[in-house]
Amino acid sequence: MQSVLKSLVSRRAFLRGVGVTMALPWMESLPAWGTEAKNTSNPPVRFACLFSGNGFHSAEWWAKGEGRDMQLGKVLESLHPFREKMNFIRGLYNAEALIGGIHSCQTGNLLSGAHLAPGGEIRSGTSCDQVIAQHYREQTKVPSLVLGCEPSIAAIHKNYSMVYSSHISWSSPTTPTPLEVYPALAFDRLFRDDVGRADQSVLDAVLEEARGLRNQVSRSDQRRLDEYLSSVRDVESQIDRAGKAGRLQGWRPTLAAPNMPRPADGMPQDIDQHMRLMCDILVLAFQTDTTRVCTLKLNNDHSSLRFPNLAASSGKGGIDYMIHHLLSHTNGADWLKVNQFFTQQLAYIAGRLNQIQEGERTLLDNSMIMFCSSMMTGGHDNNQLPVVLLGQGGGQLQAGRVLDYLGKPNRKMCSLYLSLMDKTGVRLDRFGDSTERLGEV
Repeated sequence: MQSVLKSLVSRRAFLRGVGVTMALPWMESLPAWGTEAKNTSNPPVRFACLFSGNGFHSAEWWAKGEGRDMQLGKVLESLHPFREKMNFIRGLYNAEALIGGIHSCQTGNLLSGAHLAPGGEIRSGTSCDQVIAQHYREQTKVPSLVLGCEPSIAAIHKNYSMVYSSHISWSSPTTPTPLEVYPALAFDRLFRDDVGRADQSVLDAVLEEARGLRNQVSRSDQRRLDEYLSSVRDVESQIDRAGKAGRLQGWRPTLAAPNMPRPADGMPQDIDQHMRLMCDILVLAFQTDTTRVCTLKLNNDHSSLRFPNLAASSGKGGIDYMIHHLLSHTNGADWLKVNQFFTQQLAYIAGRLNQIQEGERTLLDNSMIMFCSSMMTGGHDNNQLPVVLLGQGGGQLQAGRVLDYLGKPNRKMCSLYLSLMDKTGVRLDRFGDSTERLGEV
């Protein structure tokens, strides 16, 4: 077993089974964590971006004060427990998004600041999440995890491709990063080497090696390993139960050969369960260090989602009488409820990450979770963008603040990205339209 332990810590800590590779969480007993950690046992910094299309309620997206005394607007009220680990950022904007195209032109360059090609051509810029993913590529099994709860749109809107409205993560200027909308396939991407072996539990495949490792680490690491394996089992069980209950309604062939033309891809029947599963997979991916970079697109910027799970303010049924995009133009009580539902997904992720201890900090402390949209309100106002940051980047980011850049000479979104990339070890002279870090970040 000493040889097994030595092989685990020599480059990157994995548990392996037939057809399965599972990355281990951070452990104090293992002196190395990837190629960058030869002389340190500090956990790595993770970055995630959660995107909510069509902006937020104009009167209820606000914060004031500091730390535990910070007050939050109704959109953000579920983040109340995390005020001391949060930065509310006001006044940033993306200059290239002001040129036109409404949804498409405002979203396709959100994480890059790049100029978007019009006329149906697809050309944006490599997004900041993918720049970080390239930096971590040799240190994690999955460079980045790109998740969504609504499929891409193929159309032209205001002379710009709707591909821009459907993707915030871009691997290159002409290639949006593939988007995974099915929870089971996202889970397979994290853990399976042979996706065809879907009849075998990932956890069962590595239990023997896990038991051997458990005898070689400290008691606190034994508890950490047990917690981690329990989390893997829990997500496996959730996906299995959801499939058996028929709640995941993606297209599934029932014949060896189709007897009809292939229908359009299905969507989950229940958006609340779909989003929650994707949130769990994001947490699990970070907890296992299978990836350190994730984007979760809760919806498209020209979204068709409906919300029968939310009670309408009229008292008559759910909020499924109008699609998300049209609802955003109402700015009413039901729009606020939808905003709150989206923010609750961020609060759920933060709560899960904050319960996971990594050395002296929590996994939330060792992460930077950005929540944003490509416009401030459903009226397409993007002269300033809504941004919330949760986490402290491994202690590098002061939190519990409201940062206001309105009226300041540097208020570029790309300046924020330069600052955040610094904290992951990516140091660039320029990104997008900025050559300057954002002050105070």
